[in-house]
Amino acid sequence: MITLHHVPQSRSMRVLWLLNELEVEFGIAPHPLDGSLRDPAFLSLSPAGRVPALEIEGERMFEATAIMEYLCEKFPERGLGRAPTDPDRMAWLVWLHFADTVTGCVDVLRRAHAEGAAGMMRDELVRLRRCYDAIEGRLSTPVENRDYLLTSGFSACDIAVGQAVYMARHFLAIEAWPELTAWYARITERDTFEAALPSPDAARMFTQEFYEVPNG
Repeated sequence: MITLHHVPQSRSMRVLWLLNELEVEFGIAPHPLDGSLRDPAFLSLSPAGRVPALEIEGERMFEATAIMEYLCEKFPERGLGRAPTDPDRMAWLVWLHFADTVTGCVDVLRRAHAEGAAGMMRDELVRLRRCYDAIEGRLSTPVENRDYLLTSGFSACDIAVGQAVYMARHFLAIEAWPELTAWYARITERDTFEAALPSPDAARMFTQEFYEVPNG
């Protein structure tokens, strides 16, 4: 049995999306945004008190991209990972983990906005623009069928980076990056993405659609 410990709109959303794509049986242990992630019971699953945490076959995992890498290797038949002998293996690893670079920017932006730290937000938006530039550059590479981050097609990279961009769009719109915009629309049309979105009555990590830089 697989159980995903999940907070809507957080990093655990990318694992939920992946599990939907893998079409495996799993359950969700939802967590509210009330400090319960610091309870000893949850800290035994994720020592930093963060989601996702995954319980699988009597073991526990934490760290989203590690979980994604493991699940792709455990269920290779869906073709969302890339084996060590695959020509796209290096790129797969790079882009899978690049999702955490994007999300790191989001973490700083959330904290800076909460503190009214306009200068910190502006500095981090520069870094986030560079991340968007990197994705745009990758998707603009003149190769046949560049619909996804890998030449070989849709993979867990698109899930991880796509969900990171989903979070980042709360602070920086993507429309100025045309290839990124088209790719994001393409991957978020999937039913598996829709199934990973928070339900209408769920507590959300983002309470606004967009967060402006505070005055000052």
